[in-house]
Amino acid sequence: MKNVAVIGSGSWGTALAVMLDKYGHKVTIWSWREEEAQAIRKDREHKEFLPGIEIRDSIGIETDPEKAVSNADIVITAVPSKFVRINMEKFSPFLKENQILVNVAKGLEDNSLMRLSEVIKECVPQCKVCTLVGPSHAEEVGRDIPTACAISCCDMEVAKMVQNEFMNPNFRLYTNSDMIGMELGAALKNVIALAAGMSDGLGFGDNTKAALMTRGMVEISRLGIAMGGKAETFMGLSGIGDLIVTCTSMHSRNRRAGIMLGEGKSLEETLKAVHMVVEGVNTAKAAYDLSVKYNVDMPITKEINEVLFCGKDARKAVMELMSRVGKNESIGF
Repeated sequence: MKNVAVIGSGSWGTALAVMLDKYGHKVTIWSWREEEAQAIRKDREHKEFLPGIEIRDSIGIETDPEKAVSNADIVITAVPSKFVRINMEKFSPFLKENQILVNVAKGLEDNSLMRLSEVIKECVPQCKVCTLVGPSHAEEVGRDIPTACAISCCDMEVAKMVQNEFMNPNFRLYTNSDMIGMELGAALKNVIALAAGMSDGLGFGDNTKAALMTRGMVEISRLGIAMGGKAETFMGLSGIGDLIVTCTSMHSRNRRAGIMLGEGKSLEETLKAVHMVVEGVNTAKAAYDLSVKYNVDMPITKEINEVLFCGKDARKAVMELMSRVGKNESIGF
């Protein structure tokens, strides 16, 4: 069993901490807010982001970066994508040579268009960086509901070690050498989930959502392959698996946000109502910019950007997607 530090006290980081603690690891959660840390210590529950899930006394709650990670064998970074760089820069002085860092955030860096593992490696070159993604709602992992994810690392022996340490009867972990494909699948499906939610909010049916999901996966795969990912990765847990769960579940904050946008709420109203980070909004512009950079046709992603940032009516966006010139299905990407 290992000493595990979790950087980030949101729903996903907390759920992983609860799971790893239950199966024998010594876990510490780092929170950037002393008020939040005190509340968790007192209530032994994260009432804001993961209500109803016990955080046992054996889990440490820290606000000091050095104390949080100094004794850790494995460090999990579970902060929203837009805060990855600033937090890695903050923790870099306290992370040791060859310390294992497992990123579980899903997104892209907005301005640089970098994948999150690239951002992390730039900030903490001394660490061995892994990516853990897949269809995994925090609300279910925290309750020990059977879940399967995938893990990747440039050093696959490290990925296998984390696999062996993190796997338990209710959390299955597969290794995958395609970190590019895994990260892009996990990030870009959030954009498509916004579209699926908008479809629900507009009152459209299962047919519409199935079309958006299927053609959305074509867009994800096209860009992912252009950037060096493998086609088969997008048919796996970090691709179609994550897309299914994010587009269909009310646990999905991206789908919930899309529903509100489809119902006519503004982006500002939607983000306030969801009260959690909606990664699809943060990723949409980067995804579109990458499609331009790599000359990849991504019409759904383009329309989502128009709705989010240009005030386009969601119904009009769907109608324009439906009225595009007829094409060959082109499943081969």
